[in-house]
Amino acid sequence: MSKPVRIFVTLTMLAAALWSFAPEAGAQPKESPLLALGGNWTGNGTINFLDGTKERIRCRSSYTPDAAGNNLKLELRCASDSYKFELHSNLVYNGGEITGMWNETTSSAAGNVTGTASPGKIEVRAVSQTFAAFLNITTRGSSQSISIKSPGSSLQETVITLAKQ
Repeated sequence: MSKPVRIFVTLTMLAAALWSFAPEAGAQPKESPLLALGGNWTGNGTINFLDGTKERIRCRSSYTPDAAGNNLKLELRCASDSYKFELHSNLVYNGGEITGMWNETTSSAAGNVTGTASPGKIEVRAVSQTFAAFLNITTRGSSQSISIKSPGSSLQETVITLAKQ
């Protein structure tokens, strides 16, 4: 798998972690959305390539928010039939904005995350020196889903669903 594709998949998994920031649609958040993430999550999804092929992803993640819910440490491990990777990130939620850093140890990739969060929706951009992806994240009840696109990449779209364990 090429390095740009591996980075895209890494950012996809970061997105899976980030979509959990969005409070349920219609809810009035009374505390940081990071507090609700604490614990373990699992799920799967599909990567759709421009050539029409698809690949299934299986993921497990662990989230550790601080006591106030302003900071989040995440560890994410994902695998498909052809690869595995491990993502680590430290994220900050502040007044509707999300910022942070990510790094993936398998491909030695790292970068920044910036974006916004509103009830039921998160829109972020994850970048490294050679790659960028746009992430649209929604939360409805206990189901979370995300759509990721990376202009100029061989990947058309990634869709993932996670559930808290």
